[in-house]
Amino acid sequence: MGAKILLIEDEEKIARFVELELCYEGYKVEKAHDGRTGLELALSKDFDLILLDIMLPELSGMEVLRRIRRSSSIPIIMLTARDSIVDKVSGLDSGANDYITKPFAIEELLARIRTALRKNNQKIKTNILSAGDLSLDIDRYTVKVKDTPVDLTKREFDLLCYLLKNKGIVLSRESLLENVWDYDFDGGTNAVDVYIRFLRAKIDDKFGIKLIHTVRGVGYVIKDE
Repeated sequence: MGAKILLIEDEEKIARFVELELCYEGYKVEKAHDGRTGLELALSKDFDLILLDIMLPELSGMEVLRRIRRSSSIPIIMLTARDSIVDKVSGLDSGANDYITKPFAIEELLARIRTALRKNNQKIKTNILSAGDLSLDIDRYTVKVKDTPVDLTKREFDLLCYLLKNKGIVLSRESLLENVWDYDFDGGTNAVDVYIRFLRAKIDDKFGIKLIHTVRGVGYVIKDE
């Protein structure tokens, strides 16, 4: 299934032309012809990328961009007739992923879309860690085992995240303490053992799996079952 793209463009001829080209390439397209409608769609529906004009009625493209960025990291490519360095810098500083100036060649726009989607997919993949049936989503701050949510405290989540980032590597208690706890923490390395027990109770014991292993005299390691 092609990526879903929201096109926010007030010039209907340009919007229709871009829509036809995107559909021909296999993308699913939804359009908005003013900033306010575009913002409502962006915040209420699930899109993979947004093409956003700057000069829009109702709400400017820059304002739409800023409001989207309050809650979403979706790739956004700005489409505009403005080509000054100040406008480009302003758009990029406000959170745009790319910037293309009208008039543009459709081949260039398609290439930029492919690049933005590819980078976003790579980012998503690197922010999801897994071992066996367990997955941890760094961005959403969630943990699941066999698609069942696991409720962890912040410290438990941070400890599990560090173990998963170093899957297959035996980590000493001192290393875990240094990288997961605050530097001024003076509770001793036994705190690591306590939180490992918490994690095992909520994950290994509860789901009947074996992910967190003890290496006697060294520390702990996460391995795929």
